[in-house]
This record gives sequence, C-alpha cells and structure tokens, in this order.
Amino acid sequence: MLQKLKVSFYRTFYRLSARQAWHAPNVHASPGALELPTTEGPLRGHLYRGAQAAERPLVVYFHGGGWVIGDLQTHHAYCQALCDASGASVIAIDYRLAPEHRFPIAQDDCLAAANAIAQGLSDFGPSNGGVVLAGDSAGGHLSLCTALEAGEELKPRLKGMLLTYPVVNHYSQPSPSYIDCAKGQALSSDLMRWFWDCYLGDADPAAETTQRAFPIRSTALDTLPPAILCTAGRDPLRDEGMAMADALRDAGVDVEQEHYADSEHGFACSMGPTDDYKAWLARCAQWIAQR
Repeated sequence: MLQKLKVSFYRTFYRLSARQAWHAPNVHASPGALELPTTEGPLRGHLYRGAQAAERPLVVYFHGGGWVIGDLQTHHAYCQALCDASGASVIAIDYRLAPEHRFPIAQDDCLAAANAIAQGLSDFGPSNGGVVLAGDSAGGHLSLCTALEAGEELKPRLKGMLLTYPVVNHYSQPSPSYIDCAKGQALSSDLMRWFWDCYLGDADPAAETTQRAFPIRSTALDTLPPAILCTAGRDPLRDEGMAMADALRDAGVDVEQEHYADSEHGFACSMGPTDDYKAWLARCAQWIAQR
C-alpha cells in the first residue's frame, strides 16, 4: 500500500510540475493520437508533424521519469518544441510503466514500437527515410536499449540517437556524481535508486539475463549509430552519462557531447524554457537536420 501511494504521489507531482513549468497544460498545437499495433500489443503514441518532415528523419521519442512516472502529457510541450525547432516529425511513445510493469516491459514496448514504426514508416507522413531514437533520462536509456536490439527493418534506418542525460548503469556501480549530487536537486540519488528498484523488482542486477538493462555494459556498442548526448553538472547521472559518451567513442561511434555545468537533471524537458534548455533544443534541432 505504501509503495502504491508513493508511486501515485510522484506521478501526480510530476504532471503538475510539468504543467506549471510550461505555464499551461498544453502548447499551441494538438498532436495526432496514434495506436501502434506491436508484438507487445497496442501502444499509444502522439504524432507531431514537422514543417520540414520530408527532409528530416522521423524522431521516435521515449519520455523520461525513471520508468515509473511521466507520460505523453508531461512531455507534450517538449516534443512539440522539438518538432517545431527541428522541422522533423516526432512520435512520442506511451510505454508501460513500473512497478505495475517491471523489467523488461518498458524496453520491450519501446523496441516493439520502434520496429513497428520502421516497418510502416510511410504511414506516418513524409520523412527522409531515416529514424532517430530520442529520449531523456530513462527515455535515453530506452533509446540506447532499443538501438542495441533493433530489428532488421529498423537497424538500417537508424540515423542517430538523441540522448538527454541518459540512465545507463545500475546504482550498485555508482559513479562519483551519485555522491556529489546526492541531494539538493529534483533528482536525488535516493530517488534514482528507488526508480531502479521499482523497474527491476526482484531481478538481480548482476544476473546475465538482466544485463540488457545496462547499455554501458554492452559489447555491441560498435553497432550503434551516431549520437548526441548531454549531461548536467548537478545531476546524480552526470558521470555515467559522460562515461557513456566515452564508451561510445571508444567503440568507434560518432558522438557529439554537450555539458551544462550549472543545470540539474530535468532542465531540458521538465523545467520550462531556461537558457540551457533553449541552447540544448537548438543544438538538437541542428543535429537532427544533419541526419
């Protein structure tokens, strides 16, 4: 019962915080509602149609929230802004959340959605035939996991990964920023540990069957497409994000990295239009246009 109350509190708080950060429940446009028939069952999504979609890859977006909170509405304003800034069409995916749906459900949902989109790419309007996987925090994690396991239709279409302060490793292998940024910002180290516990449940983080949850440990990083990745200075995930960028470079992946030293986790998608948000959005738009 206590767990259910905690989950309900954080989900409600996150929705209200996102609404307040953007000063309105919605932005200027309404997305198109989708239902994707996938191997994991029907999944909902929102389609944002870009003004230059025919010249851009289709962006498949996985929202953040520690696999526990967040939804299509909490990231509506950001997905619309990304669509407007980049000119690309964006599809946001409503994957199932923990603890009701534990590992590997979120990963399986996102993989199934991305594979289904790649198989019927023309159904979603014009694009240049490519796909970019994008997400923030847990959504960045899901983007990496999806790219690593992409099916035969999706793999050749992947033009890149847009990774906003991604989760890439378990807290049992903590980086120094788990200590440096333990408290004092929206995402604390304790909250991140709770997110992992909700997602993994009884799954052993050291078990072979669980390793697909930790993209930084993959031996197939050299199969990944180009990436752009950002980190925030006041973020428990700061150092693992930097380590992920290094690991991708070591594997021969083309990586562009941005660091926002004065910002905290959530600045890009959940805290409204700050200067660092505007800088990252502009950088992402430029990068997508180059795909």
